[in-house]
Amino acid sequence: MKPTALLKEAPWADLPPRRTGRARAVPTMLSLDERRAYLWLAEHWATGEGAMVDLGCFAGGSTAHLAEGQRRAGRSGAIHAYDRFTISEALKEKHLYPAGIAPYEGEDLLGPARQLLAPWTDSIALHPGAIEEQVWDSTPIELLVMDASKTARTMDAMAKTFFPALIPGGSLIVQQDLLHLKTPWVAVQMARMRKWVRPVGHAPRDTVIFEVTRPLDEVAITAGRCRDLSDREMIAALEIMADQLAPLSLSEHAAALIASVRANPGVRLAWQMQPVSPNAERGPEGPRLNKALTLLRRLTR
Repeated sequence: MKPTALLKEAPWADLPPRRTGRARAVPTMLSLDERRAYLWLAEHWATGEGAMVDLGCFAGGSTAHLAEGQRRAGRSGAIHAYDRFTISEALKEKHLYPAGIAPYEGEDLLGPARQLLAPWTDSIALHPGAIEEQVWDSTPIELLVMDASKTARTMDAMAKTFFPALIPGGSLIVQQDLLHLKTPWVAVQMARMRKWVRPVGHAPRDTVIFEVTRPLDEVAITAGRCRDLSDREMIAALEIMADQLAPLSLSEHAAALIASVRANPGVRLAWQMQPVSPNAERGPEGPRLNKALTLLRRLTR
């Protein structure tokens, strides 16, 4: 079993931006801390025992940091990046054109992603299409990055496809949206799989890293299924997650996730989630929620 205690100390936090090399030029919505974590995990934690898989890579920024970390470590293992690879004109203007991609018509993102990831072509395989419809063979996965859990249904499908390939004691799940108020089901799934995974690290803004401790078999996948859970079941799991996150000093975030579920009864689609009302601070979570929301407002200014 690989040692994971070091991850709690966020050893990537002080990496200078120049260490990310050419990956800095690839557009991403990740925070600087998250990008540093991806690079560090690929360089210093991964060993090549299994593949690296990036679910929801957008234009390739997260994939580039994994590939650059692997290059710095002198390895050349497979990195599989999945996305629909479509993009709106507004996001092209915000992310692609400033990165040197010439203006173009249409929604295609696969071509630009290939161009941006050209420095690491030999180690990256791009898989376009709906991730919930993809397949995976029995190849072990050492590092699984998840940034596509925008619906509970999609998250459940990804877990069923990719989790069984994770290595007990040798794999990490990097949950990029675990603390995001629009995707509370991510934390719910991890809480319901607590017999098989445990949180071991955090990279602000929203990423929490989990160690796989037991084989993620059909029993685990069934336990973690969230699509049909009631709000009460969701909240019960988030209360458990609050305790799990305590060693990482993140319990207050779980309280905010509970408030988000209460404010959005029955909603399991990220784009339909409404912001938590300030009035929620007077609810059952009381002072703990007030502290959590104050913290989140500070982080998102």
